[in-house]
Amino acid sequence: MKKIEHIGIAVKDLQAANELYAKLLQTESYKTEKVKSEGVETSFFKTGESKIELLAATSEDSAVAKFIAKRGEGIHHIAFEVDDIKAEMKRLKAEGFELISKRPKKGADNKLVAFLHPKSANGVLVELCEEIKDGEEYIPIGDEVWEDL
Repeated sequence: MKKIEHIGIAVKDLQAANELYAKLLQTESYKTEKVKSEGVETSFFKTGESKIELLAATSEDSAVAKFIAKRGEGIHHIAFEVDDIKAEMKRLKAEGFELISKRPKKGADNKLVAFLHPKSANGVLVELCEEIKDGEEYIPIGDEVWEDL
């Protein structure tokens, strides 16, 4: 793992949270994006080398909506940048971590993402992020390609 890529924070009201974090960090959000597959709208802030991702549910059955209903607003996950998400998923599975999905998917901010279950990481939802390289197009593929994980 190269570095902490971002910290994800679950919020009820993205507009209000954007205003709050703009004041806190003294900078505006550099990007907002809907991630339909996750049922969220995201907003990103940069502060130095670090990023904060605000996540607001766009559907009541999304993981973020369930998280907020159970725990309230707050830190949702910590994301780590990796060079090769498939290799990192394979390594972590071999180390005994529980992967939430068999393969990465396209996430926000031009990333491939995969998650580790919190029960295998001391209660912390861990996200792995690999930058989709310029000129590459991510095309979802079937789980059979990832069975070796």
